[in-house]
Amino acid sequence: MLPSQRHSFDIPREVCYLNAASWSPLPRAVQAAGHEGVDRKARPWEVDPGLARAQHERTRKAAAALIGADADDVALIPSVSYGVAVAGKIFAPPAGTRVLLVEDDHSSPVLEWMTRASAQGFAVEVVRRPGNGDWTSAMLEAIARPGAPVSLASISSVHWADGGAIDIAAIAPALRAKGAALLVDATHGAGVTAIDVKTLDPDFLIFPTYKWVLGPYGRAFMYIAKRRQEGVPLEQTGFGRRAIASEAAPYFKDTSFAPTARRFDMGERDHFISLEMAAVGLEMMAEWGAGAISERLGALTDRLAVGLDSEALTEKRFRVPHILSITFPRGMPEGLVEKLAAAGAHVAPRLGRVRISPHVYNDEADVDRFLEIWGKVTR
Repeated sequence: MLPSQRHSFDIPREVCYLNAASWSPLPRAVQAAGHEGVDRKARPWEVDPGLARAQHERTRKAAAALIGADADDVALIPSVSYGVAVAGKIFAPPAGTRVLLVEDDHSSPVLEWMTRASAQGFAVEVVRRPGNGDWTSAMLEAIARPGAPVSLASISSVHWADGGAIDIAAIAPALRAKGAALLVDATHGAGVTAIDVKTLDPDFLIFPTYKWVLGPYGRAFMYIAKRRQEGVPLEQTGFGRRAIASEAAPYFKDTSFAPTARRFDMGERDHFISLEMAAVGLEMMAEWGAGAISERLGALTDRLAVGLDSEALTEKRFRVPHILSITFPRGMPEGLVEKLAAAGAHVAPRLGRVRISPHVYNDEADVDRFLEIWGKVTR
């Protein structure tokens, strides 16, 4: 089993940080890459003219490797919501169709379609939270339901609030059989669970770096299936065209769109600081491997579940290994999360639940410390 990687992070022993699903600490190596980037920006006359392109391709390749994609099919973007806006410009759900969303899903894969529905004449259908936690069956039932055809499902692969698993491998072929498109917000999946877009074949898959893949804010990646790459980008950039170059005349030599997903790269993509930070974090995750990470984090959440011994936990078969959620039938006690934090245990309140999300920097001592603090705070 992958050992704890706490030594790679600057986390005091007394801090029990179990909140990777909100934002992760930066590994020391990622911090060092950021400091180096700041130094470069402070002395731009020393920057190699080829650095930006090298950073683009290093980071694009690292992001692609985590999801089984070709680098040509990955765009550099700033956020998941930006990527969903790109998808909304590429793909317009036909009037009279249904777009499937998940109840209480994160706002990023949801609001774009809610905003477009009225003007474009399609209906948004929200798949309600199943009582037993089986999101996959609920989604499959919605896809199969008679009535208006499904044109798109825009869903997270992991429910952000409680770690509920949504089996994209089962849902993707059901959508394809209906001729429907699939957008996956893989924020809580990429890097920690096995994802292979060549097998899943989604139309779009998007994930940021500031949570599970140990990077900074403002960096995200968008897989775009080749069948969707002829669309018009959200932004119009020189590098999104075949030949617009400031070094040569004529400047606008060829304004036709560049091939591959690169045409969808965000404007101002030359982030000397954060782009290299993202690359280092992605490469660290790839070196450990999603299987080893998932096994490690599953062991920690299993240890938590045994210690909590509560019926208020999500059933193991319906949650991902790296997130555990505690529900409160009579409501979360006031100030609970704040009391835990004051005692050194950091988790997140989400939709009336306590969400616990360990990462590779956690160890068994963190779990035992949390259980000790939990017992004191809740008795």
